Amino acid sequence: MADELEPLVVKIRGGDVAALAEYLTARRPQLTGFIIKHLGPALRSKVEPDDIFQETSIEAVRALPQSPLGDRDIFGWLCQIAERKMIDAHRRYFDAQKRSAAREVPLGAGGAADDSQRVALIDMLVASMTSPSAAFSRDVRNVQLLEALAKLPEEQREALRLRYVEGLPSKQIAERLRKSDGAIRVMLTRSLAKLQQLLGPRQPPRS
Repeated sequence: MADELEPLVVKIRGGDVAALAEYLTARRPQLTGFIIKHLGPALRSKVEPDDIFQETSIEAVRALPQSPLGDRDIFGWLCQIAERKMIDAHRRYFDAQKRSAAREVPLGAGGAADDSQRVALIDMLVASMTSPSAAFSRDVRNVQLLEALAKLPEEQREALRLRYVEGLPSKQIAERLRKSDGAIRVMLTRSLAKLQQLLGPRQPPRS
């Protein structure tokens, strides 16, 4: 198929929107398959793969005139747009849930600075657990989070996933992991604190 679509690829790299629309139609099964593979069960319960495909197509058409593609792989470019749309959708559907969970499971003594730090960590944690790892490999701090997660025991990782990805209350998590509600709350608090410790303080952006 790559050879058959090469004339379209040449036109797309030249900014031809009509060629991009035709290319999207031809590669729809492959791009939809990529979306299905990376959508994640939590987000899939909220949004259809076709919705992400449509958002990706609209964004690609909008962005093409300002996108210097050069020799860049067109399908790879579309996959990156799809990744961003999945991230956007997750934030759209689960952001309120994450913030509520952040308030429920404190990391430390509290205060505005602690709350902001906690919510930022949970945002990044959920994204890392539900989105394509390639989407985050360009961000050093997200790579550090994935490495920190790998250092936690499997039971702690599962408790975090159930709480912040599936949005289960601590009582249901306790039933699944066969522990008491109190033990789960302590586990979640300590796991988040451990992640924060492994990550260290966020460095301010360079000017």
